Amino acid sequence: MFQHSLLFLAHNPLLLLFAVVALGYPISKLRVAGASFGIASILFAGIALGALVIRPDLDPALKKDISREMKLIYELGLAVFVYAMGLSIAHSFWAAFSREGIKKNAVVFIVMVVSTAAVALLARAVGFNARYAAGLLTGSFTNMPALAGVVDRVKSMPGMGPLEVAQPTVASAIAYPIGVLVPMLILLISPRLFRTSLKEEADGLKEYRTGHHHLEAWTVRVSRAEAESLRKHDICTTHGCRVVFGRVLRKAELLLPGPDFRLRLDDLVTVVGAPEDLEQVARLLGERSHVELDRDQSALDATRIFVSRAEVVGVPLGRLDLVTKHQAIITRVRRGDLWFVPDGDTVLELGDRVRVTTRRDNIEAIEAFFGDSYHALSDVSFLTFAMGLAGGLVLGEVPIPLGGGMVFKLGFAGGPLAIALILGRFHRVGSLVWNFPYGANHTIRQFGLVLFAAGIGLISGEGFRTIVSANPGVLPLFLGSALLICLLADGLTMFLGHKLFRIPLNVMFGIVAGTHTQPVVLGYATHQTGNELPNVGFATVYPLATILKIVLAQVLLGLVA
Repeated sequence: MFQHSLLFLAHNPLLLLFAVVALGYPISKLRVAGASFGIASILFAGIALGALVIRPDLDPALKKDISREMKLIYELGLAVFVYAMGLSIAHSFWAAFSREGIKKNAVVFIVMVVSTAAVALLARAVGFNARYAAGLLTGSFTNMPALAGVVDRVKSMPGMGPLEVAQPTVASAIAYPIGVLVPMLILLISPRLFRTSLKEEADGLKEYRTGHHHLEAWTVRVSRAEAESLRKHDICTTHGCRVVFGRVLRKAELLLPGPDFRLRLDDLVTVVGAPEDLEQVARLLGERSHVELDRDQSALDATRIFVSRAEVVGVPLGRLDLVTKHQAIITRVRRGDLWFVPDGDTVLELGDRVRVTTRRDNIEAIEAFFGDSYHALSDVSFLTFAMGLAGGLVLGEVPIPLGGGMVFKLGFAGGPLAIALILGRFHRVGSLVWNFPYGANHTIRQFGLVLFAAGIGLISGEGFRTIVSANPGVLPLFLGSALLICLLADGLTMFLGHKLFRIPLNVMFGIVAGTHTQPVVLGYATHQTGNELPNVGFATVYPLATILKIVLAQVLLGLVA
């Protein structure tokens, strides 16, 4: 009965694919000591089921059909994943070229180059081939786009059969758990090694915060003479307070403060921001008032609106000039799970939720201006999606000479990622909006990654069985090698970042997770710190870490060979 079921799956590749997903996905949700392997569980399930279904006695023509179909599936899945991911992290990638961002990415660059060299030396010392070495690198740093680039490169080499193509995936799958567990161990012991209180450190790091789970609105009375004629810009620039002025009550008249609005004595002003920023603003202007100005809806009202109109996306709020043209102010923006206060340089994205203060009779007009349509948010422009992805696939096929006769291609992973980072930077070209809503982007990314993990796992299952059964010693060999590489990489990351560049430990936790491009480690980091500061480090280095791994893993193929 069992053998008949396996044969039935072999004759139905699409059913086989989703059987892998159905088997692996529940496992991905299991948590041990607060951690799980996430989508990697689907990769492991694919390898296991592939090893059972694609047996040595299976019809060679049927094996070829399964291989061809799974190749198309995992290439499609990965291309979709990296393109959607590139659009979502484009803002963080370009922001990383600030002074602070360069320091964080310098850490990742040094660590990745040193780690690649270490893998090359280890491969020569131990005696495993270039394909194993490249797979070891991608598994130790838990990066599937890099693994896909390696597999694509190996397939293009002359004389490579199914066994050789499977070797990088086998090494990566064995090393992957180490690439998750070791950085979590480093995060656990780092506060003790560096004698740092994460909470005390976090309390003094307001400049690193990009968002909050909630914001508050206070009413402040202007009672200090030196506060008269101050503008919000003056307060934010001089004192580092990230706040927005909502409505102002001046002599029984409610006003909407524009960019150049100046305060006067006895004004009551609604200020929106984080509690610590609000306390500082209250001291600067005068005192907190018990008048709940934002509750007065006689003339002005506040409403939450979904941004679904393409015309307002990709345009800085300063250029929209909402106060002058539309008699409205955005007091806060929610993107994903976080709220943040906007400024004139803030660029809205599809799916953002904004809280707008305006006249009561102007609410419908403002809703129409921003769109406020659930239906529109559920739509993805497949025209721009297809155009961007096609451009990325073309770029991925362009040969890039590295010298010494070596040629490098970005492939179906790197090409779409590079194009997405560029398109995401500019948001739109004319009427074409490249980004799509946060929720849709997240769903597309997850679906693409699931297809890739299941497809590449199934293709590699036969090779995994053959390699391990012929030489069981590869298991401890790769586990031990991955352990050495991860300890070197994560120890070096902490030393360079925290001791040399003086990056706060809370942020370094995110950089360690970003170096491994591992959301599981990021989740563990935020759990350990109890704040969102690791997200800052993770978002800053994730794009460069991904690109470096795609490039260096393929360079490693040439170095070891």
